[in-house]
Amino acid sequence: MDDADDATTLQPSPLHDRHVALGAKVAAFGGWQMPLEYATGVVAEHTAVRERVGLFDVSHLGTVQVTGPGAAAYVNATLSNDLGRIAPGQAQYTLCCDPETGGVVDDLIVYLHSDERLLLMPNAANAAEVVRRLVAEAPDGVRVDDEHADYAVLAVQGPSSAAVLEAVGLPTGHDYMSFVEAPVPGGDGDLVVCRTGYTGEHGYELVVPAADAGALWDALVAAGEPHGLTPAGLGARDTLRTEMGYPLHGQDLSLATTPVQARMRWAIGWDKPRFWGDAVLRAEREAGASRSLRGLRAVGRGIPRPGMAVSFDGEVVGELTSGTFSPTLKVGVGLAYLATGRGIEDGAVVEVDVRGRPQPFEVVRPPFVDTSVRS
Repeated sequence: MDDADDATTLQPSPLHDRHVALGAKVAAFGGWQMPLEYATGVVAEHTAVRERVGLFDVSHLGTVQVTGPGAAAYVNATLSNDLGRIAPGQAQYTLCCDPETGGVVDDLIVYLHSDERLLLMPNAANAAEVVRRLVAEAPDGVRVDDEHADYAVLAVQGPSSAAVLEAVGLPTGHDYMSFVEAPVPGGDGDLVVCRTGYTGEHGYELVVPAADAGALWDALVAAGEPHGLTPAGLGARDTLRTEMGYPLHGQDLSLATTPVQARMRWAIGWDKPRFWGDAVLRAEREAGASRSLRGLRAVGRGIPRPGMAVSFDGEVVGELTSGTFSPTLKVGVGLAYLATGRGIEDGAVVEVDVRGRPQPFEVVRPPFVDTSVRS
């Protein structure tokens, strides 16, 4: 759910001083200064999340409040997924699509507090655009407020994540894609504890007032020490999400791609009477997409990177949108849009142009790493 940014004016995280003190390599991301990795390095941080527990600062993610009579009905008539599938206290992955093209403006999480109160969490670089579109069509009585700077977002991810939260007195017993509110440990306000994440592991995302973020970070670090907690940056977040086949906006998702092409029909409420982009997406579903997002796993030693061409039977059939070395599998994995109608089934072997050398990759259905037994 994240996307990169080239902005020169960057917003620091409320936890910026903690990252500097830990020797983090800070980089531009979605208009924010965010930790890319710490002294431990991406592979060690990645492994900590898979085997123990990692702590991420993801405060670049947006926080948008939609409130007022009819707020939920309005959001349901604009974003792709069907809020009728969830109840208050639950969260839902959804898409903001362009009404004319069906392209993905952003992917985001919606937290449904009530019919009159929702929290939307878009990606950093797209938060303002999502807000602009929602404000432009909001009916009387519905408010859309960008509170991006008012909150920090921390992610505690890994097999020991629940133990760390319990050690600081936070609730952990709720189901996946549900959330509860609780007092901030050592702080003055309340936070939202949601059973969500972008790693595939058992984990939680904590939406906390920015003024309380430092105290919460310190409490989690102290409580996590016996469990091997490791602060992790956006580099590990990217390798973790790629191993799960989770798309990244700005690479795998964009205005130039549709949910049908991205094989994300499950995130669309097809039975709803309307949502942004519904007409074009229904037509594409009926006709069939000209390309689809597929998983690729290296047969040999090739490491895929975004933009690399993919060939099948001697013809270029697509290109990589995400690619990395999998620290868990010790091979290259990636996501690519491949042309449909070419007989490219799961298990087929394609060639990826890795720096001028064709390398064999198997077409597979993500996730590349099965975490279901522990998440």
